[in-house]
Amino acid sequence: MVSRAVNLFPYWIKEFEKFGFKNLLFTTEEKDSLNSVIDEFKPRILIIGSGFYQSATPYMMKQLLKIYPHLNIAAVNIHEFPDDIAAWFIYYGVKSYVNMMDGMEEFYKGMRVVRDGGKYISPAVLERMNLRDEEPKLNGNLTKRHIEIIRLVCNGFKDNEVADVLHISRRTVDTHKTSIFTMFCVRNPIELYKAIEKLNIIKLDEANFYPKDMVVNPVPNNKEQRKKNNEKKDKNKCA
Repeated sequence: MVSRAVNLFPYWIKEFEKFGFKNLLFTTEEKDSLNSVIDEFKPRILIIGSGFYQSATPYMMKQLLKIYPHLNIAAVNIHEFPDDIAAWFIYYGVKSYVNMMDGMEEFYKGMRVVRDGGKYISPAVLERMNLRDEEPKLNGNLTKRHIEIIRLVCNGFKDNEVADVLHISRRTVDTHKTSIFTMFCVRNPIELYKAIEKLNIIKLDEANFYPKDMVVNPVPNNKEQRKKNNEKKDKNKCA
């Protein structure tokens, strides 16, 4: 089990033992060290807290599955209702997504399926995914701003973070996203990712997840920009 909730380890060890898991190992290892843990202990099942690496988690799971294609990976959500990012786990090959917000009975059911090596996807996550297999199409012309927003959305950035990076308002982000989703006839970020993948709109390596401090050509956030603008105004006043 990979999680940052060290204080909950004793509790979850007891719970996992109730589920029937044996030879449990809990770790907080970062992504760069996780491979060595897997190599050393060769786990049958890898369970990861769904928010452990935040937005980058699903993409990291994709990389793990390239190295360990037969590893049974399950994501577990225990503290909040899953947002659209939950669908990325399934899209990138994670076998199961168990969600405590479905209720304890359903949660226990999912954990037992994972324990037995089966595949289980939370009903709430299935409902949120709404994956469609229709051939995508583009209705309209994408602007440079649209492309910038698509890259950030596919990097897992939330609307307020997109606004900070691009120095635009949250309302402007909402307007552009609505326009983008309408042009691609999609309803959520994972459908958007699938559409740009099939239509080859932008290079896929530009649409993949990256750490938020490694965005190409990062720019200061609104707060920093406002500070610079205020300093510039003060300088002009003195002049």
